[in-house]
Amino acid sequence: METNDYPLTEVPKNDRKGLFSTSIVLLGFTFFTATMFAGGKIGSAFSLGEMLLAVTIGNLLLGFYAAALAYIAYKSGLNAVLMGRFCFGEKGSKLSDFILGFTQIGWYAWGTATIAIVLVKTLDLSPSLETPLMIFFGFAFCITAMIGYKGMDYLSRLAVPAMLLFILISFYKGMADLSGLGDVFGQAPTTNMSMATAITIIIGTFVSGGTQATNWSRFAKSGKVAIWATLLAFVLGNGLMVVTGALGSLIYQQADIVDVMIAQGSISLAILMLFLNLWTTQDNTIYNFAVAGCNLVRTDKRRLVTVLGAAIGTVLALGGMYNYLIPYLILLGTFIPPLGGVIMADFWVKYRGKYPALDSAALPNFNYSGLVAYGIACACAYLTPVLPPVIGVLVAALVYGALLSSQMKVKTATI
Repeated sequence: METNDYPLTEVPKNDRKGLFSTSIVLLGFTFFTATMFAGGKIGSAFSLGEMLLAVTIGNLLLGFYAAALAYIAYKSGLNAVLMGRFCFGEKGSKLSDFILGFTQIGWYAWGTATIAIVLVKTLDLSPSLETPLMIFFGFAFCITAMIGYKGMDYLSRLAVPAMLLFILISFYKGMADLSGLGDVFGQAPTTNMSMATAITIIIGTFVSGGTQATNWSRFAKSGKVAIWATLLAFVLGNGLMVVTGALGSLIYQQADIVDVMIAQGSISLAILMLFLNLWTTQDNTIYNFAVAGCNLVRTDKRRLVTVLGAAIGTVLALGGMYNYLIPYLILLGTFIPPLGGVIMADFWVKYRGKYPALDSAALPNFNYSGLVAYGIACACAYLTPVLPPVIGVLVAALVYGALLSSQMKVKTATI
């Protein structure tokens, strides 16, 4: 724990990472069991071909969104919450700090509840053990996040290859349990869902994470590293999780790979998969919360904020956060993308692709143009029936760009 990972400053050039390190951390982040649950919901509502189309579109949109922010993070050395100071103002950025921090603590609560509930069910333990298990894992999962980037890097180097191997073993057994692929292609949907809703859910699975993946892409040593590592994680990694959940739902009526492995008789691998799957995402999630929290209260005590976040997430887990996954994903898919839209427009239009040094920048308390653009974009995303995440990003960028243009015209006329 010799470094604090620059919670309030740019990452210096001498601490940047290569493609493997950046990719493995981001893949560990996107390998998340909740994404499989979302895939299961989608898999039961579409034919296999339609499901794969939704997964492809949703993850490409998610990946391009995350990669665009990743490049800005590389260029500036800043994460999303620090970028928020430029587009929302010193005090106005507390809005993005709160929103992004809240989403991550919600994910942390969900993962903490999940491991306790699944372990009790899988090992046939007493239901009374759920509460102490949630408390134990709620604090245990934050240890690598307290160490920082290096801790999550080392864990992911071990966990990601192991999880890929487990998934391939499960796929092989799943195909062996079928009489042929035609059985999967021929199954009729059992629930109703529009294609737009499916894509929104897919984007919602990690749009908050994609916005805050800048916490690690800012460590990238080049723009190519930032972009390719992000696309690998958010298109292929997240897509694999969605497809795994959907196929598990079609073949075994179980979305989670852990439940699928249990149905296949691989209980030991299932428990190990559950542990690695959740730990590699939980530490990233609580790290995100800590970074947002540090910017919110302007402190560099990242490890203290990490522990406090773990405590809040554990309380939410005990309160039943586990039961609200799908509405939560739709909420994220609506209100998070506009933040990224404002950030992108601010960086490219106002600052011409180069932020000034954060410690010497003269920033207002409130950047009302950014705040207004975000509010209008959220309203449009909430009201539109067609791809709210995409609408949110586009409206935020366009409205903010228009407001900046009108301000420049006023200044020119005054001069």
